[in-house]
Amino acid sequence: MSLINMASRAAPVFSRALIGLAIAAAAGVGLSQTLAAEPNLGPGSVFTANEEGGSLSRIDLKSGKVQSVTLPLMPHNVDVSAQARLVFVVGAGQESEMSMSGQAPGSKMKMAMAGSTSEPGGRLAVLKLDAIDKGPIAVVDIGHHLAHVIPDQDGKRVFVTDSESNTVSVIDLSTLKVSKTIPTGRYPHGLRLSPDGKELFVANVEDGSVSVIDVASLAESARIPVGKAPVQVGFTPDGTRVYVSLRDEDSVAVIDRATRQVVAKVAVGRNPIQVYATPDGQFVYVADQGSDANPDNRVSIIDVAGNKVVKTLNVGAGAHGVTITKDGRYAYITNIKDDSVSVIDTAAQAVVRTIPVGKGPNGITVFSGNS
Repeated sequence: MSLINMASRAAPVFSRALIGLAIAAAAGVGLSQTLAAEPNLGPGSVFTANEEGGSLSRIDLKSGKVQSVTLPLMPHNVDVSAQARLVFVVGAGQESEMSMSGQAPGSKMKMAMAGSTSEPGGRLAVLKLDAIDKGPIAVVDIGHHLAHVIPDQDGKRVFVTDSESNTVSVIDLSTLKVSKTIPTGRYPHGLRLSPDGKELFVANVEDGSVSVIDVASLAESARIPVGKAPVQVGFTPDGTRVYVSLRDEDSVAVIDRATRQVVAKVAVGRNPIQVYATPDGQFVYVADQGSDANPDNRVSIIDVAGNKVVKTLNVGAGAHGVTITKDGRYAYITNIKDDSVSVIDTAAQAVVRTIPVGKGPNGITVFSGNS
C-alpha cells in the first residue's frame, strides 16, 4: 500500500521492482527493496513507524535493504529493546476487517485484550527484532489514543502514553497485560527514559508541562511547567539536562533535571517535534515539522554549551522524528510528507543520503547491531 505511493516518487530504474513490491503489499507479506550502491552506514537497523501507510519499515544500514511489513494499526511511534530482542509499535487500531491484512502467511498473532471496547482504540504491536517479516507476535489493545512507547532497561516492561486518557500505561511483557496506569498531565505524548533508567519524562501537550515518573514506584513525582504544547523530550547522555520541544512556541525548553526547573529556551524552526542529543553531549538535533498545510523541511542543531542553534539543515518535507546512532556518526530524520528518511553525517553536519520508506513515516528508532 505505502510502496505504491513510493513508486511515484522513485527513480525510473526502480519502477518495475516497486510495482512488484506493491503487489506483495496487497497480499500482506513482508516487503523489501535494495537501494542503489551507497556508502556503508555501519551495523544495525533503523525502524520507522509509517502512520499513513499502516506499516513498519526496517532499513538495514549495512546493505541498504529496506524491508516493510503492514500492521493491524496505524503506527505512530516505534522503539526497540535490545535485551528482549523485540520491536514495539504503537498507534490507532484499524477496523476489524482490516486488522489481519498485514499478517504474513503462516504467522501466528496473539490478540491480548486489555480492557478495550469492541472497536479498536489504542494498539501495541510486538514483533521479533530478527523476524519482522513474520508480522506481529502479539497485538495488545490498550486505552484510546496511544502516542509513544519506550521499553525499560531490562526488557521486561514497556511504557506507553495514552493521550486521551491522560495516563502512561505500563505493560508487563511476560503477560502482555497492563500492570499499572499512571496519571499524568493533559494529553501526554512523547516520553523518554533517563540514561540511568530511574525516571521517565513525559511531554504533556495540552497543559504545557512535563511529568516526571519514578520508575521504581511507578508514580508521578513531579510536574514541570515548560511552555506551549510540549511534544517530546530528549536527555543529554549524562542525564543532567532535558530538552523539550515546544511546538507552539517554535522553541526548545531546557530543564535542569536536579532542580526540576527550566533554565533556558532556545528558538528553533517552525513547529519543532522530536529532539535527540548526540552521544558526546555536544549537540541536540531538532526536527522542525511546520504545519500540515505548510510543512517545513529543516533540522535545527543546538549547541548544548551555548544553548543556541549553530546550524540549520534542509531535509525532506514534514521533518518529524529524530534518532542518532550509538556511535554518534549519523542522525536519521523522518520526513512525513516525502515518505523518506534523511541521513545526516553528524561530523560534517550535512545530509548525505535520502532513503524512501513507507507512507507518512512518523516515529523512528535505531538499533546499533548487538549493542
